[in-house]
Amino acid sequence: MFGSLGFTELILILFIVLIIFGAGKLPQLGEGVGKAIRGFKKSVHEGDAIEAEAQAAQQQTAAAPQQTASVPLVQATVPVEQPAAPVHSASRG
Repeated sequence: MFGSLGFTELILILFIVLIIFGAGKLPQLGEGVGKAIRGFKKSVHEGDAIEAEAQAAQQQTAAAPQQTASVPLVQATVPVEQPAAPVHSASRG
């Protein structure tokens, strides 16, 4: 992005910024830019950490059914009531 900008162009841009904002505002401007960059980097790293946690949780949930499948399950027999058969009337009309 800045490959085509030479030293002279960067000095000219700095001079224009100095004229626009003034010498007193430059430290505040630099501080704001620094905080913005730090915040961006922090959010990127937090996003990577959240993705890593999600992948670990997904791997754990994928491994959990395999572990429970090896354990024999005991099922209780519970009588199930059958619904009554529908009554159809033989006479129509």
